[in-house]
Amino acid sequence: MLVETLIQNTVEMQGFRVAEVRFVEGCLEAEVVPDRRHAPCCGVCGRKAIYRDRRHTRRFRHVPLWGIAVFILYAPRRVTCKHCNGVYGESLPWSTGKQRFTRALMVTIATWARVLTWQQVAALFHCSWATVAGAVDEAIKFGLAHRDLTGVTLIGIDEISRKRGHVYVTNVYDLEERRLLWSGEGRGKETLKTFFREFGEERTARLAGICCDMWQPYVEVAKEMAPQALLVFDKFHIVQHLSKAVDQVRRNEVHEKGASHKILMAKTRYIWLKNPWNLTELQKGRLAELEKLNLKINRAYLLKEAFRKFWYYRNPVWAKLYLDKWFWWATHSRLQPMRDFAWMLRRRQNDLLNYFKAPIDNGAVEGLNNKAKVIVHKAYGFRTAKNYIRNLYHCMAELPLPKTMHTFA
Repeated sequence: MLVETLIQNTVEMQGFRVAEVRFVEGCLEAEVVPDRRHAPCCGVCGRKAIYRDRRHTRRFRHVPLWGIAVFILYAPRRVTCKHCNGVYGESLPWSTGKQRFTRALMVTIATWARVLTWQQVAALFHCSWATVAGAVDEAIKFGLAHRDLTGVTLIGIDEISRKRGHVYVTNVYDLEERRLLWSGEGRGKETLKTFFREFGEERTARLAGICCDMWQPYVEVAKEMAPQALLVFDKFHIVQHLSKAVDQVRRNEVHEKGASHKILMAKTRYIWLKNPWNLTELQKGRLAELEKLNLKINRAYLLKEAFRKFWYYRNPVWAKLYLDKWFWWATHSRLQPMRDFAWMLRRRQNDLLNYFKAPIDNGAVEGLNNKAKVIVHKAYGFRTAKNYIRNLYHCMAELPLPKTMHTFA
């Protein structure tokens, strides 16, 4: 098979043809010319247009062949488009916009960039880091424009720390498909409002449930932008708040009773916080000994375990009755951290009980957040929020890639 035929079969060239292939300075250069049987097309609307003039020759990088760099040389034409009422560059089927690489190379680089760092991909294809970044950008633009969001009805909202110093990124996930829908810098009201504006009023109106933690800016924006959706507080975050309250009781008791009590409570933190079935035999024995003592932390532990029953209810009416009973226990326990936690639940009781109308949680979100952390660790961090966010889109949003004439391994 001739090299000209090989390039013709791997690069989309409707309306063009390979005139010559030459080996220059260790590279294959394929010179492409227009096929006179086809009229040029407008690069804006894609319709047939009238030829005007030509620009200088450009080099488009293609997928390497046998380890040899391949370039496509072509002098683009400018056309007069009566539909767009202007002069524009012609549409090139193997490239997008003003990018200097082919669509096939873009798809190949973007595929590898999902499993390797950009620096490793650049070394693999003997190109610059900027070329990899450009390919990923083009893949993300195509994916965001062609993804299907019609079936999104349940979303989860959570923030993730991008780097030290309380620098956060807000992520919105599709809880059913377990994919990233949107990512934005910060965790304030404007950040989340930007998501709803980009998501669109029609899609927002189809939302049936929104799961998030009790961060007040998220709660206010969710109720304002999607009032028809049930706002459900993530039970994992609620349990996390409860665990912090239990641990604070332990700390306060150690501080009040001094050094002797500190020795008694040494290495017992996770005994009070772990689920009973996850305790080791040694921890079970230690817990049985401590429960015989009249300790404040033991009362907090019993309240924590009693609260577990709340999640087993299926009827919101019975769940509310049990929550009222548990609230009385907590507020009369003479344990300030537990009282504070109980009043926090009472202030958000209506949204808390929505869990029994739509039993959704951010369990999938926590798993996706862990995947995001792996992406960060793999790249040894990102200097800018832009690079961080586009890596999240590329690796976690399940965006479709353009179809090419040939799939390169």
